[in-house]
Amino acid sequence: MKIYRSKAPLRLGLAGGGTDVSPYSDLYGGSILNATISLYAYATIEVLEEAQIEIHAWDRDEKETHSLAESLPINGSLDLAKAVYNRLKKQFNIPTKGFRLSTFVDAPAGSGLGSSSTLVVAILGAFCEWHKIPLGEYDIAQLAYEIERIDLKMEGGKQDQYAATFGGVNFMEFYADNKVIVNPLKIKEHYLLELEHNLLLFFTNTSRLSSEIIKTQSQNVINQKEEAITAMHQLKEQAKAMKECLLLGKIDEIGRVLHFGFEEKKKMANNISNAKLDEIYQKALAAGATGGKISGAGGGGFMMFYCPRETKHAVSAVLKNYGTPQFFQFEKKGLMTWSVK
Repeated sequence: MKIYRSKAPLRLGLAGGGTDVSPYSDLYGGSILNATISLYAYATIEVLEEAQIEIHAWDRDEKETHSLAESLPINGSLDLAKAVYNRLKKQFNIPTKGFRLSTFVDAPAGSGLGSSSTLVVAILGAFCEWHKIPLGEYDIAQLAYEIERIDLKMEGGKQDQYAATFGGVNFMEFYADNKVIVNPLKIKEHYLLELEHNLLLFFTNTSRLSSEIIKTQSQNVINQKEEAITAMHQLKEQAKAMKECLLLGKIDEIGRVLHFGFEEKKKMANNISNAKLDEIYQKALAAGATGGKISGAGGGGFMMFYCPRETKHAVSAVLKNYGTPQFFQFEKKGLMTWSVK
């Protein structure tokens, strides 16, 4: 029995978050700076003798078995995996054979690290490895975006699919007609090591439905709410400032840049932060952090803080009753696929 595997990294959105979401990116262009980290989504496909399709999400304890079919039912259970199969069957006419698809993600859904999109990229990678579908990085990222946003009608932006596929530290630009430009940043190793040392990634032990936050954000653009649109313009500038800090080694200025973004992002929609997250943020600042952000769309999940010198330990100590610190390293590689006999 041959086995096809893949893994794709989750990401930290460092600056510009939300400007990759339509209609803002279509009207004004978006800019985001993100970096992939050592937390992953995994997918494994085992070819079966039986004429059936098995899907098992180990982290969610969900499992389904279906007869071989041209398409699988989208019913609220394991929809990401089934939608990938449905799209590949329709678009590339992959042979109908029995298989078992197993997945696992190192972070829970709704945590703000792009876990859903990264899982779609990983599943696509495993199928491409199996059927030798000749897709490049931009192709896989765009296809993952279409599966989520068009096929499944899930609200969201474009950065997560591209981060998971390309990997590394990237300055990304988003425009109308799904035009995306990924600019890999060549950052000196000791700059990245210092940033990695000083960033505290913190799980608030909560998750949220990002689609509702993103829907509000998009509606604010449609309704031409000046405060929200101005905040998004400012976040684009934040992404440029973050790029300069990383390339020039102004690492201790990153706290200030993060804090600027935290204040501006809250103006994009009224549900991005809440009383608990604001309290966590203020506690972290009082303990020595110089800035931080809510990861992803907001509302819960992970937060991160820039803690200069040795303040990370003091910040961790004052936040111990609010959640859990998460160890990570930066990951340079994006989607990886392989097969074993």
